[in-house]
Amino acid sequence: MKRNLKRIHIKDQLTKALVYGIGSIGVFILGMVIVYLLSTGLRLVKWSTIMGDSRTFSADVYLTDGPGNYSVDPNDLDEDTFYSEAWGIGLKDSENAAGYPIVVVAYLHPESPLMSALDKNNVDESGNPVIIEVKTNASIEKISMNNFTLFAISRQGASVMRNQLEQATTLNEMTLQIVGGGIRGSIIATLYTIFFTLMIAVPLGVLTSIYFHEIGKFNYFTKILKRLVDLLTGVPSIIYGMLGAAVFVPLLNSTIQTKGGSVISGILTMSVIILPTIIKSTEEALKVIPNEIRAGSLALGASQSQTIFKVVLPSATPGILTGVLLGIGRIMGESAALIFAVGAAISDHVILTERATTLAVHIWVIMGGDAPNFELAAAIAIIILLVVFMINFLVKIFAHQLTKKFNGSAL
Repeated sequence: MKRNLKRIHIKDQLTKALVYGIGSIGVFILGMVIVYLLSTGLRLVKWSTIMGDSRTFSADVYLTDGPGNYSVDPNDLDEDTFYSEAWGIGLKDSENAAGYPIVVVAYLHPESPLMSALDKNNVDESGNPVIIEVKTNASIEKISMNNFTLFAISRQGASVMRNQLEQATTLNEMTLQIVGGGIRGSIIATLYTIFFTLMIAVPLGVLTSIYFHEIGKFNYFTKILKRLVDLLTGVPSIIYGMLGAAVFVPLLNSTIQTKGGSVISGILTMSVIILPTIIKSTEEALKVIPNEIRAGSLALGASQSQTIFKVVLPSATPGILTGVLLGIGRIMGESAALIFAVGAAISDHVILTERATTLAVHIWVIMGGDAPNFELAAAIAIIILLVVFMINFLVKIFAHQLTKKFNGSAL
């Protein structure tokens, strides 16, 4: 008897060791992924990346205002920054990708007139010059000053360019290249896709589940429908992308006159993708509601619809929110279907009837070609994880409050 107990104890310990070992491997792998993302992309997780434009463009700008006195604390500047108090701009020597020397903007005074420079080559609808904000890390090729009698070019270096600016009374033309790399447009497109996809998929999924579990009779027809929902859950996303390209894109082109893929076609495609998840999670949430609650509501004189929408559905809301969380995660991480249904054109100004990229598709775009941008891709991945974490946190709090309200106990 003691021998059998000892054998059982040894097997139990070996089982625990095996579980802990395999679990530790999984945690280690996940930890290494997070460490890689943080070490590679954390430097770019900053406000200028989140709110900046993605495209890099050149511009010729000028100022109508003259010089001023934009003093700054020297401790706010790097040692190798040459600062012009007359124009509120700090310059630094650097190199471009080919190794040639350039001058970049290292600092701008908050009140510098260069924060609202005028574009010489573009006007708005009223015929006024477009306002361009000179940004840090922009590279300056040349500056023409004092009615084109004083000049400074990048190969002279930041020190000479600063000295010339200090002598200038007018700034007639500054040729510069504003570096992109921002993801503002992709963040907006992602939020649009999440919001409108949930607006479509959640009501459809919840009502379908109510029909399956509360209203519809369990017959051959409902059985076939449930099997189809199960089948759709396992369909590869690339198939849904083909559906979007073959059905939704032509449909929207002919009805609302879109031109090719659009954010709307991506929203419709993602609605189809997450619909089975919403249906299954809602159905599972409805199953755990005791039948005694339904019977009690009906016995008190409530109708079936009142029982469903005022008693059963509120009690099942925490479970439904779990499906919503899974759907949000699917939307955030989806790329293949959206490449087919929307396209892979990064846009800084998101319009629902035009192409744009979500964060996941943005990663796919910048990782393509001969020079993949690992740093920006890792930074976007970190932002995706942060957004998913915040959404999960908020939904969990909401579900916790609902559970306390309807069931009288916490999660």
